Amino acid sequence: MDKHIVNDPRLLALEAAQGLARTRPGLLVDPKNRIITREHDHVGIVSGGGSGHEPSFGGMVGRGLLSTAVAGNIFASPNVGQIRRGIQLANKGKGVLIIIMRYTGDVLHFGLAKEQSSVSHPDVPTHLLIVGDDVAVPRSQGSITGRRGLAGTVLVHKVAGSAAAQGKDFDSVKRIASLVSERIGTIGSGLGHCSLPGSTGSGDDHHLKSDEIEIGMGIHNEPGVKTMKLPKTPELIRLMLDYITMTTDPERSFLPFKNDGTDEVVLLVNNLGGLSEMELSAIAGEALLALEERGIKVVRVGAGRYMTSINLPGFSLTLLLLPREDDNKVSASDIVSLLDAPTDAPGWISIFEPRSVDALTIQDEHEGETLVKNSGSPVSYDYTSFERALDAACRHVIEAEPEITRFDTIAGDGDCGTCCPRSITEILRLLQSGEVDKKDLISAIATLAEGIERVMDGTSGALYSIWMNALAGGFTNAGSASSAAWSKALSHALSSLCDYTNARPPSRTLMDPLFAFTESFASDQNLAQAVVAANRSTEETKNIQAKAGRAAYVGQDQLKDAKVPDPGAFGVSKILEGIQSVIGKQ
Repeated sequence: MDKHIVNDPRLLALEAAQGLARTRPGLLVDPKNRIITREHDHVGIVSGGGSGHEPSFGGMVGRGLLSTAVAGNIFASPNVGQIRRGIQLANKGKGVLIIIMRYTGDVLHFGLAKEQSSVSHPDVPTHLLIVGDDVAVPRSQGSITGRRGLAGTVLVHKVAGSAAAQGKDFDSVKRIASLVSERIGTIGSGLGHCSLPGSTGSGDDHHLKSDEIEIGMGIHNEPGVKTMKLPKTPELIRLMLDYITMTTDPERSFLPFKNDGTDEVVLLVNNLGGLSEMELSAIAGEALLALEERGIKVVRVGAGRYMTSINLPGFSLTLLLLPREDDNKVSASDIVSLLDAPTDAPGWISIFEPRSVDALTIQDEHEGETLVKNSGSPVSYDYTSFERALDAACRHVIEAEPEITRFDTIAGDGDCGTCCPRSITEILRLLQSGEVDKKDLISAIATLAEGIERVMDGTSGALYSIWMNALAGGFTNAGSASSAAWSKALSHALSSLCDYTNARPPSRTLMDPLFAFTESFASDQNLAQAVVAANRSTEETKNIQAKAGRAAYVGQDQLKDAKVPDPGAFGVSKILEGIQSVIGKQ
């Protein structure tokens, strides 16, 4: 996305800081210096850098996390005066620990501000901790500038902030923060680059193809170290974890993994800004599985937006390799307890102990029970004709799927064409599996209704399921499946469906042909004429103003100009045409 809702790009960082503080209790803003801070009485924890990484850094200000965050303009370091003021606000006489990511501008500006503050307050211990957790760039390539700082930095913020909030002295806070910073590795991947507010275009000079991904991206639109064809999620996750956990390549062996089944880690799955939460959750699950397969125990896991690159469509994986008992510095349990400690920082997403798949899977005591069966008198019917008619109906819809999808893309949300094939596949499966009762029509229809309910999403799935269950109920006491019995059952099904939807013809929904077919068939039990009536009703939906369904939310002038029928109504017509192609020849 290359568009942004912005008043003035030059004021966006300040407006964001003020907006955050106004919506979260306890936060204070120094508008002149673009600083977010809070009241505290312990060791001050300061961080900051360029804006565009929200919720870092301002969103991480809160008790048990940062004391002060200093914001530069987008992707640009704050100046020395701003940083010096931030250190001053964080200084409560017990020491100030400054934690930043390794980027040249940040290192120089924060370093100078730290030196100046040390001169002004020689009695207050001040230390600059520079985090470089990137594992993408080889050692030799980054031998001068060092490893970049990425999302793993927020874990350093958290342990330092929690230790400070617990009243630990400056040296203790510094020691545990330094240890954690040495044991984190992060690598990012992106489907594209982000767009900077106020600039033109997406900022993506690399023009990744639709089937490509970059591995090893930074958080300032830097290109990755590897461009490749987008693999399936498991393969991608395993490749990224290789970068972090490898120990055989001296160019990329940054962390002391033993890879012998005894390693324990904290996993952070970070959204770089433009990835859907649905995808991120799936990635987190895949990462847990991949680590489990490697014999690496995940003690805690967090997933969400911790450090973004504005709206970059990608994510990063961070592993914090917990120390072993023989390290004799800080214990793993101490680090985990600090990560678990509460904080009111608005941007922090809590981390948790991951659960096994077995622990979270519901054990259904009714699993394996038979499908719905008729408990009353059975209704005899010609199963062979029934099966052939349904098979023909399904194949008519399959052939029409491209048209249904095209119509729904114009008149709805584009999913009608994909929902139908799922239900059709299930119907065909049930017919072929022998689960459909061949001697009782009520049980047969109820079984098919249950199958549709199981696989067909959305409004159409609910409507079809209700209609079919009511259709089965309409045959109660019918005895046999005569034309009169079908007419009565169809009328009963339509009447029941009207109890759950307000859509009535003309509504530009599937109710239009359903009404037309049912009423026509009820008048003389002539299937051919009823199908003609349904098709005529579907055709008329091209000119009807939508009153219900997804199309009611679409611009009506645009819809009228498109001259497309309602996709749901079109699907009903295709079903009826398929049934007639078999029944009409008998």
